[in-house]
Amino acid sequence: MPQNTPSEAPFRWPIRVYWEDTDAGGVVYHAGYLRFLERARSEWLRARGVDQQRLRDATGIGFVVRDMQIGFVSPARLDDELSASVEIERLRPASMAFAQAIHRQDGKLLVRATVRAACVNLGDMRPCPIPEDLLARIS
Repeated sequence: MPQNTPSEAPFRWPIRVYWEDTDAGGVVYHAGYLRFLERARSEWLRARGVDQQRLRDATGIGFVVRDMQIGFVSPARLDDELSASVEIERLRPASMAFAQAIHRQDGKLLVRATVRAACVNLGDMRPCPIPEDLLARIS
């Protein structure tokens, strides 16, 4: 079950590693971690009452990954239980930077990432300010 804890603790989302996440050696393929991190950010938004489809339909805006730094520390394997965490590192008028990590259930750090997401008008893909009501829910 996801945790929605006070700001000093990161949001955590549980993940199970399936065959589709692994390569021929049974190790999570590097691009799989990007999906895990994305899902955790989406669930972090959902836990704050942000429905991304409704936001898009109502305002024409959405969030896109602007850049990412990722460090692969240790591999995850088939059937591992993982936890992806999300913390806001920096909030700006039209973007957010997240500190994220993926840990195995035993606490072992597997991946650490910094992800910057920009708020954009989805019609022309140009940056736009994050609406005030949305800022209030995510800060």
